[in-house]
Amino acid sequence: MDITNKKFHFVAIGGVGMSALAKYLKQKGALVSGSDIEESKYTHFLQDIGVNVHIGHDKELIESDMVVIASSAIKSNNPEVIRAKELGLKICHRSDILQLISDEFSQNPDSFFIGFSGTHGKTTTSGLASYVLEKGGLKPSYVLGGILPEINTNGNYESDKYFIAELDESDGTISKYSTDIAVINNMEEDHLDFYKNGFKDIALTFNKFLSNNSKQKVVINKDNEGCCKFISMYPNYDYITFGLNDGVYKAKNIMLEGLESSFDIYYKDEYLDTIKLSVPGIHNIYNSLAVYAALKEAGVNISELKQYFYTFSGMGRRFQKVCEFDGIKIYDDYAHHPSEIKTTLKSVKDAAKSNYRLVEIFQPHRYTRLKGLWNDFLKAFDNADLLIVTDVYPAGETEIDGINSKIFSECVENKNVIYVKGSMEDCAKQIFPLLKNNDIVLTMGAGSITKLGKLIEKESNRVKVK
Repeated sequence: MDITNKKFHFVAIGGVGMSALAKYLKQKGALVSGSDIEESKYTHFLQDIGVNVHIGHDKELIESDMVVIASSAIKSNNPEVIRAKELGLKICHRSDILQLISDEFSQNPDSFFIGFSGTHGKTTTSGLASYVLEKGGLKPSYVLGGILPEINTNGNYESDKYFIAELDESDGTISKYSTDIAVINNMEEDHLDFYKNGFKDIALTFNKFLSNNSKQKVVINKDNEGCCKFISMYPNYDYITFGLNDGVYKAKNIMLEGLESSFDIYYKDEYLDTIKLSVPGIHNIYNSLAVYAALKEAGVNISELKQYFYTFSGMGRRFQKVCEFDGIKIYDDYAHHPSEIKTTLKSVKDAAKSNYRLVEIFQPHRYTRLKGLWNDFLKAFDNADLLIVTDVYPAGETEIDGINSKIFSECVENKNVIYVKGSMEDCAKQIFPLLKNNDIVLTMGAGSITKLGKLIEKESNRVKVK
């Protein structure tokens, strides 16, 4: 399908993934419109570039020659969905549109489609790759799951040379894409509501994805147990490994200094570069190593761009500072899997001065995830001095008997744990009196907890006025 001058209509256009695709299509020359139930920074971004965004859903927005894309959160009784079906239009998932873009790039021998995947880190790695190419003047095109710092966008079309995308494995749709370079940051059990047989099903999906293009390079984390298991299960791909302990691309001489770090990159034991970062933690060294390897394999003269690894300050909702007041610093992070949580907490604990207290506020995301990874979650908070647990964010799921935040908080051993219930507004009122000077507060989860930091700051101001 030729994207240029084709009509695309997004139902729930204000989501981070949907809005990124909408912006890409608009800049590519398509006719783009959409609707959402409320305004957001994403709808404003789109309106600023000429996308017709309607607040509220209306069947009259649907025309017979449109490609209609509906968010997975949209119900079948949505008036725009009903109208599209009446007109005989196929209701597309956003993965269908990303597949359309993927197919365009795979047919162009002069382009590189680099897809970043894995249980953790794909937003950061895809964002870092896009940022480095953008700042280096190489005019990348990209569709991301977060906002790029400084550039302040989640999607862009500039040229057909490099296309960067975050590829989501949560629902199996990753198997639709064909990349030139596939990056697998790590592979662990997650999304167990979809992958009923755990790792076996996850590996099968990744195999389907990689089999779409037998000529692609697969940049994969050799230090990750799941990745190594996958390589042994499916050994016939062109694997280019990276790691701290093993790999074709290897990080050595690692220095962690507060919230900054540096390391040397070796290729087959030959020194290539020294990279400096302004974000903390070993996980960000892995992220940077993956990006360096992917761009190097795409033919980018990465040595001329390495300064932009340092100016990259992280993606939105990835250890993002929300506010600071009364000697209290609040950060927000999207981590919602045990290993993500454990890694981030350790990084913050290692970087923070000893006179800080690390307060972790955790909102479990989905009952099925909490149930499936219950024991792993119980062990994920060792580096928190105080753990506060809010109610589960259901993400459309119904409650599972015996699986809730109150019971979970009672099962965490050897830890100062407090359970708070209610809305985020209610939680802010309960949590604020628990905080004190020199606290580093980290809100974690993939749901509504992202609002909590600002609500706690608002509660602080309310108490002061009172």
